[in-house]
Amino acid sequence: MKKRGLTLLELIILVAIMACIAAIAIPNLLRSRMQANERVAINNVQSIANAQKAFHDANGRYAETFGELVNANLLPGNWAEPKQGYRFELVGGKDTFTLKAEPVTPGTTGNRRFYRDQSGIIRCNATGTADVTSSPLGEAP
Repeated sequence: MKKRGLTLLELIILVAIMACIAAIAIPNLLRSRMQANERVAINNVQSIANAQKAFHDANGRYAETFGELVNANLLPGNWAEPKQGYRFELVGGKDTFTLKAEPVTPGTTGNRRFYRDQSGIIRCNATGTADVTSSPLGEAP
């Protein structure tokens, strides 16, 4: 009577095949997750800028902090905490504001850094902090 089951050699081959599949799939999964984080960061930058415009229309100045936008019911949540792998920094004043989005862990949660001001142009930089001199989103650096 034959025993049913896997021999040690068959088990080793099975583990090796699964390791090869994982070695191919995991980097693609991480890259997809990073791209999704970047898309969410861009959407958040746009939402914050829209909230800034509404705040400016109502108050004659831009909000200096996220707290002002949240208290005015123009933005939900706690923006002091990272959102989807990105940290956001807002500096506002009477006629200007700057908004930066930086990955929490560059190369893991995102590659690109984003910048936006009252001009309406979202700028990005993959190698360092984004600012007014960075390439507009969608243009090659």
